[in-house]
Amino acid sequence: MMVSEREIFSLSGPLYLTAIDWRNTDHRRCVAASLVQSVYILERDRQQNRKGPNALAPPWWEFFHFRLIQVLADTEDQSYFSAIYEYKYPNSHFHYKTMDDIQNQKQNQNPPKYVIAFRGTIAKKGNRSQDFKLDLGLIRNNLHNSSRFHIGLQVVQNIVQNHGVSDIWLAGHSLGSSIALLIGRDMVKMGIHLETYLFNPPFTSLPIEKFMKNEKLKHGIRFAHSVLTARLSIAVNSNRPKSQQSHDPFTLLSAWVPYLFLNPSDPICTEYVGYFEHREKMVAIGAGDIGRIATQNSIRSIIANARGKDQSEPSHLLPSAFVTINLSPSPDFKRAHGIHQWWNPSLHCNCKFYQFR
Repeated sequence: MMVSEREIFSLSGPLYLTAIDWRNTDHRRCVAASLVQSVYILERDRQQNRKGPNALAPPWWEFFHFRLIQVLADTEDQSYFSAIYEYKYPNSHFHYKTMDDIQNQKQNQNPPKYVIAFRGTIAKKGNRSQDFKLDLGLIRNNLHNSSRFHIGLQVVQNIVQNHGVSDIWLAGHSLGSSIALLIGRDMVKMGIHLETYLFNPPFTSLPIEKFMKNEKLKHGIRFAHSVLTARLSIAVNSNRPKSQQSHDPFTLLSAWVPYLFLNPSDPICTEYVGYFEHREKMVAIGAGDIGRIATQNSIRSIIANARGKDQSEPSHLLPSAFVTINLSPSPDFKRAHGIHQWWNPSLHCNCKFYQFR
């Protein structure tokens, strides 16, 4: 079968990262994205029965001194949707006279001990049926009912229980980033904050940011939407028992700061750009209270909860994040949404920290 050049690490991988500075956020981004890419290729290796020297996935983790310790398979179609990697220090890191020297070297490098990576949708035969079903579940805000989420959450909980919280990463792309986000949110509720890398995470609402260019009109639509959302939320919550009103999971999440990697040309994730920017604009015009309520609610979830149909939170909404926006031109959707852009050495980015207060 034909092999895509994008699957071959020696042709498409970040070969320039011969010396990784784990304190460098760009390096960490490239490693996380490469490990997510390796999950895509693990599934392609499985489908095409590529094993041993013919397998294309191993270089995508071995180059960064990781080893594969587990692959997670979907219970419906048996496809690989996630993988767990363990970092193994190169032998050169152990050429020290004392254990203190070794420990100091580890602390300075600060690589993750484990990375749990999740792939996104594969729109090809053998994957599209189950992956599109999960995409629909994401749109309907019930991805938390999927086996992929439950399998992933159990694995993450086991790793944390057996090895501690420090230096464990979650990483995902597209649909996979939504699963990683759900798991990260659940871990926060247990008091555990995991370093999380979300590439092109889906924002499940109309992509106003992508298709509306008039800034005044765009702000007007967002403002009206915020007012409507806030009023609906206040009306619904006023009828709830006080014990439920005092429960504020959004504020609890605010101390957890995942990394979001967005491309404004990608309609799947670009609305996150407007989501965070609009929140700041609401504060600037003196409507911070409205913005605060609206930013943690969706109209669909408010209505569903009022009807008693769904008590889940809108999982795509985030209180805090490190947001990285790819400002490099993307000629088509495939490149705007693809994982490869995130280790491009000529990537031009804008980064900003958003904190919910």
